[in-house]
Order: sequence, then C-alpha cells, then structure tokens
Amino acid sequence: MKAETKVSTSKRSIAILAVLGLFASYLLFTVFRLSVFMNEYYREKAYEQITTSSVLKAERGAIYDSNMNLLAGSGNVFRIFVSPREISLAERESGGEYGRLIANALGDILSLDKDAIYNKISNSALLDVTVKKAASKEEYERVLGFISEMSLERLVFTEAETSRYYPEGTLAAHVLGFTGSDNQGLYGLEYQYNDILSGKDGYYVYAKDANGIALDTEYSSYSPAQNGQSLVTTIDSYIQSELEAIITRAEANHGAQNRVCGIVMDTKTGAILAMATTRPFDPNSPFQLDELSLSELLESGYAEGSEEYKKLKTELMQVMWSNKAVSEIYEPGSTFKIVTVSAALDAGATTLESTFSCKGYAEVGGWKIRCHKAGGHGSGFPLSYGLQMSCNPCMIAISEKLGSESFYSYVKSFGLLDKTGIDLPSEATAIFHKPESIGPTELATASFGQRFKVSIINQLTAIAAVANGGELVTPYLVDKIVSEDGSITYEHKTEAKRRVVSEEVADAVSKILIDGVNGSGGAKNAGVAGYDIAAKTGTSQKFDILDENGNSYLRIGSTVAYSTDSDSGIAAIIVVDEPSSQVKYGSVVAAPYISELMEKALPYLEFKSNEVDQLCEIGSYVGLTADAAKEKAKDDGIGYSVVGNGTTVIGQCPANGEYVLAENARVILYTEKADDSVRVPSFVGMKLTDAVKLAIDTGLNVRLGGGSAIGTDTVTYQSLPPETVVTRGAAITLRAPSKDFED
Repeated sequence: MKAETKVSTSKRSIAILAVLGLFASYLLFTVFRLSVFMNEYYREKAYEQITTSSVLKAERGAIYDSNMNLLAGSGNVFRIFVSPREISLAERESGGEYGRLIANALGDILSLDKDAIYNKISNSALLDVTVKKAASKEEYERVLGFISEMSLERLVFTEAETSRYYPEGTLAAHVLGFTGSDNQGLYGLEYQYNDILSGKDGYYVYAKDANGIALDTEYSSYSPAQNGQSLVTTIDSYIQSELEAIITRAEANHGAQNRVCGIVMDTKTGAILAMATTRPFDPNSPFQLDELSLSELLESGYAEGSEEYKKLKTELMQVMWSNKAVSEIYEPGSTFKIVTVSAALDAGATTLESTFSCKGYAEVGGWKIRCHKAGGHGSGFPLSYGLQMSCNPCMIAISEKLGSESFYSYVKSFGLLDKTGIDLPSEATAIFHKPESIGPTELATASFGQRFKVSIINQLTAIAAVANGGELVTPYLVDKIVSEDGSITYEHKTEAKRRVVSEEVADAVSKILIDGVNGSGGAKNAGVAGYDIAAKTGTSQKFDILDENGNSYLRIGSTVAYSTDSDSGIAAIIVVDEPSSQVKYGSVVAAPYISELMEKALPYLEFKSNEVDQLCEIGSYVGLTADAAKEKAKDDGIGYSVVGNGTTVIGQCPANGEYVLAENARVILYTEKADDSVRVPSFVGMKLTDAVKLAIDTGLNVRLGGGSAIGTDTVTYQSLPPETVVTRGAAITLRAPSKDFED
C-alpha cells in the first residue's frame, strides 16, 4: 500500500514539475519574444507614453509682384494657451484659486468671456487648452507681463504662429487666391504652388513624467522647420491696379450682369502683367461676400440660417472666388476673325488682293447668316476692309476656301482646343466641333467666332501669337522661385510651343488691324494717340440661355488689342459679360476701356510714342530753383505758372511723366504749400471741341482717349468725376468714342 502511495506521489510530483517546467519555458519564450522580436514595438509604445511633441510651424513663403512689392506675406500671431492639469495641481498644492485668477485676467486682456475661459479650465484635465488662437502682439505682450508678474510660467503659455496676410487687400485677389485656417492654399497661386510655399514643419519632442513635467532625457529631440520658398510673379502692381479700376468702371457704366474681366500679357514671353475680374474678394477675409453679392443674398428673401440661405451664400462665394479669365469659357465672337484671316493667308486659301462681296447676309446650308451691317458692305472690297469692318460674309467666304479640315487644323495649332498650361488651377477646356461634325453651317458660324467656346486666357494667347510674329507661347505667372536664403531655385525660360503662322502673315494681319484702328475700322475706339494699336472688337450671343420665345437675348462685348515696340509687345483683352446698357457692342462696352488701359500701360512700359507733336510728356521740375524751372519749361515748350514766393520748386502738377496734349500744355510749379484747386466740370454730353476748350479754361490739361478726335462726337467719358476738386494743372482724359459700329 505504501509502495502504491509512493508511486502515486512520485507521479504527481513529476506531473507538477512538468507543468512548472512548461510554464517556465512559456515564460522564458515570452520574455525572449518580447525582448527580441517585439522589442521595437514596445519601445515605441513606451516612447509614446513618456513623450509629447510640439510642432514647429514652417513660415509660408511670400508672393511678390515683378518689382518685388509684397502681395502676400506671413506675419506672427500668438496662441495663448493654458494647462488645466497644471492649474488643478497648483490649486491642490497651494489652496489658491488659480483658475479664476487666470480666467479673469485673460478675459480682460484678450477681450473674451471670463466664465467661458473658466469653464474650459475647470472642466478639463488636458495639458493644453487654447484660450485664443490669434492674439495680437499687444495682447501677447500683456499676457507675458501677467505671467511674469504672477509667476505663472507653469500654468499659462504663449506660442508664436504665422498668419497669412495680403497688404494690398483685393489687388490681384483672383490670381493670388487665399489660404485656409490651416494655412493651406485653397485658390489661385496659393493653391497651385502650395507645396513650395508651405515648406516643411519641424518638431520638438520631449519626455514627461506622470504629471506632464518635462524631463531631461535621451528621448528629447529637435528638428527645425524648413520655411517655404517665395514666388516672384510677373504681375505688375501698377498695371494690375489700373486694369482693376478700368474694368470696374466698365461694369458700372454698362451694367454687366455676369462680371467683367481683363488680362494684359507680354506677347513675346507669355508673362501675365495683369489679370483681374470685377467684384473681387478680400483674401484677408475670403469668406466675406463682396458688396454686390451680399446685396443679392439679402434681397433673396431667404431667412438667415435657412438651408436656402446657406446654399445661395455658398454659390455666391464660389462665383466670387472664381477667376473668370481662366475658369470660364465664352463665345469669342468677332475677335476670333483674327485667327480666321491669319489661317487663310498662311494656308494660301486667300491673298491680300482677293476681293469679296456682302449684301448683308450669306446663305449657307439653307440658312441666312446675317452680317452686323444690314445693308451689306458692297462688292469688290479687299480682305483688309472685310476684317476691319468685321464682315461676316467675308469670313464665311474665306473659311469655305480654307475648308473644314484645314480650318480645324489651324484652330488646333493656335492652341484653342487645349488648355494653355498657365500656372493657375481650374483652367477651363474649350468646347469645339468634332472634325467630322464640321459641316458648311458649322464652318460658317465658327469663322466669325460663334457656336463654340474657349477660355478668355486661351483667346488672348492665340491673338498674342499673331502679335509676336506667329509663335504660340505659354502664359505664365511665376517668374522665379526664391529660397529663404535668397538663392533662386527656379527661373522661367520662355520657349515657343510652335509656329502657327509665318512672320509675314502675322505682320500683314497686324498692319490691317492697325490701319483699321487709325482709320474708320470698327476697332477705332481702341486707339491711343501716338501709338500703333492693333485691335478687334467682338459681340457674341449666348445661345445656351434663351427667352420664352427661344431667342438668345444676352450678349458678350469684348475687345482684344496689342501693340509692339522694338523687341517687346503687350496684348490685352477685356470681356464684358451680359451688358444691360442700351448699346451692347464690343466697340462701345469694351474698346474704349482697352484704349484707356493701353494709354496707361504703354508710356509706363516705356513704349515710344510716334506722334510726339500731338503729345507732351511733362518733365520733372521738383528740386529746381524757380528760375531754373521756368527756363526748363520754356525749353520743353510748355507753359507754366508759379504758385508761392519760395525760391525752390517743391511740387508740380501734372506730375513728372504724365502725357498731355502738347497744344496749350501747362505745368503749375509750387514753391510753397498752397491751396490752388479747381472744380472739375461735367463734360459728358458736350461736343469734344467744346469740352476741350472748357477744360483748358478751367485750368486742366487734356488727354484724348482712343478713337476720339476733335470734331462733332460727344464726350461719353471723363477720367475725373464732375465736381471733384483737383489741383490746378491736373490732367483729365476725355473720350468721345464712335457708336456707329455694331460689333
């Protein structure tokens, strides 16, 4: 019996030892597995538990215009935050009411609700709670003083952050775009070049104990932020501001319902000197509607906060942000005739000696397609006259000779079927006939720019190819990218995509257009005294919006123009979408404004005037003695008046560099500060001859706008508003454009 008991006990012991052995083996295996195979995993877990990190924000790169004027920059704002956990710990240790003390003080300094701050502090065990995300420098300094005075370095904290700002407000807003709350680019160049502008955030990692107190250990690490690079754009702030002011006047004067936009482009390089759309937003506060959009929202009748209200507001903001010059497409109308004529001449389908006839319409495919001149342009007229008079039957005849296949090929070669490749987001793509779908009627209407759509930047780029001698270039906005240390990491190099027409053809078409502006062509309202301007007007219909009778009633009036000088050239376009004025033709709603734009831009860009006898450039007299200034005025061939009894000229009017009519030109020389002002009369509606005389008698210098000639035409525009008080000698531009051309 005892033997059996011993055997049984021995077996149990062996079994227990076996189990213990297996358990020990399992423990050893587990320890081995954790220490060898999962060592890195648990090291990371431990690292995460004992460390915290702080992001070091990279400063966003700046955006400059072509003259290094700041368009977008990043400035410091300051985050004010507290540690509720540390506040709670401090209150337990000392018995003090730190939470209420901090809430009251920060509420006063930051103009915030004290109770709201206190609730944040009392109801959280977090290490970091933001009190104010973007405090000003003054608020930041007052918080620092409070922290120091009350020895709250462990409880209240500050952190510098960067905030995007746009010092010129709405200037070039549709080009620049804006950033969101996270400093990410959302529109325009800010979006297109976001990765370059953003840089790379750094970080600071440090170890902490159970109470969140920083520890000095091997786990601390630091990686500095890499600030973003800056953009130097092709935008010229002077031309940009002039373009914006001019298209705003065009919109107001002609009641454009769907905004007005314009572009100025260097024809040789493709550099965009200016690009603007009316009703711009302020990128400093991009979610605030412009005045007209806000009025539309308020007049909608929707209750604020309703779904309909929110939907309309979102739609209005989307329209307000959109860059019409790039993101929308339109029927170019007669401005496209430049392409049609260039293609036909280049292909040899017609010549400058070819003659054409117009009886007011052309019959194509069973349709009567009318010309803008109901009585027709007669018969036996040359190609040049047909283009200058914008004759539709002439263009139809040319396109028939060219043929649909060749016509399509040239349209494609001019880049009108593809995106231009401009460095902006959301560029629209053209809608054009498929090659196999171009029948006689489609070819006829396309020849004068109807029944297809292109983007405005695409149309100007095609015209620039004729202006520069026949080469298609890519429009662009960023000329250089500059790193934080000032080194250039990228510089744009212009390369022509292809030659679209010969230089001889391009020159011939340009001459036709220039002669039309200087003579009696439809684009004469785009002229600028002293300069050769090639221009073409256009008025197109909107066939996708019809009235109750199925008729198109909305119009788009536009004008393209360009001028060259030695090795340079600029081209411009202005598009007035849905003018509601009585006259809607591009020759009236757009051409005079192109003239005004070119009149500002050409002297500024130092294009040489070819009629110096008609214009007089005012020189610089400031700093000269009164006697020396008088002698200089005599030598310059202009009259003068001296105001004051001083010995040195301290001011002058007109300013240095202004152009005025040479006849009766006068400069006012100020030798001391004086109130020598005049009140501007109303010239609109007067005969131009009488208006010029009245302006001179008032003490103003006169400039004539394009298409204006001393004669019987009446003044429709004056650059200085009536009743405005200006300095005697100020220059005023008067315009008396012709209204007898329906295109």
